[in-house]
This record gives sequence, C-alpha cells and structure tokens, in this order.
Amino acid sequence: QVQLVESGGGLVQAGGSLTLACTASGMVFSITTMRWYRQVPGKQRELVAEITDRGDTYYDDSVKGRTTISRDNAANTLYLQMNSLKPEDTAVYYCAAYDGWVATMNWYEYDYWGQGTQVTVSS
Repeated sequence: QVQLVESGGGLVQAGGSLTLACTASGMVFSITTMRWYRQVPGKQRELVAEITDRGDTYYDDSVKGRTTISRDNAANTLYLQMNSLKPEDTAVYYCAAYDGWVATMNWYEYDYWGQGTQVTVSS
C-alpha cells in the first residue's frame, strides 16, 4: 500500500509561483504513474499534470508552459511547480499514484490519493 501527503499549498497573488509536494510512503516501488489533480467545490475533479516512471509527462492545456511536474525518486516525492499563477488556478490540489495499468480495461488496478492541499490565487 501507498500513503500520500501533499504540502506546499497556500495563498499567492496572481503572477506568483508555488511548488506543491507530495511525499509517498509504503510500497513506493510499485508506483508507475503519478498525477496532480485539482478540484473546485461543486465542479468535477480535473487532471493537471502526469508523470510516468519513465519520465514521460503530460500537462493540461490550462497549465502547460508555466507548470512542471517532476519526481524525486530518492526522496519519494512528487512536485508540481506552478508559475504565473492565475485566479482560475484556485482549487484543492490532490496527488495520486497508480499501479497496475490494464490496457484492455483502460484502468489501473491500484490508485492512491492524498488528502489535498488548498491553493488560492488572489487577483
């Protein structure tokens, strides 16, 4: 099993930067893909960025070019560096870890979630 704890959220003015961190513990060797999601109350959770164990990355168009997702495997930590923050970036940010991709079913056998960290961007 894997446990995830996010940190680094807070209040920042528009145009500023934040770096979120997600520290994993437990059976971290089993993790293949890690993601950052965000959610606004009353809205659907949306994918922000993804990184695989091979280092492949994906970014949502809304953050692409000003966001970097990275992994420090030695520290068992996932990062999300966000620059040029906008008020629409305000949300609770969650990290998630996945293992056991089943292509025929388009789903992972295992998923783990952190508790979330609030990011608020003021205008």
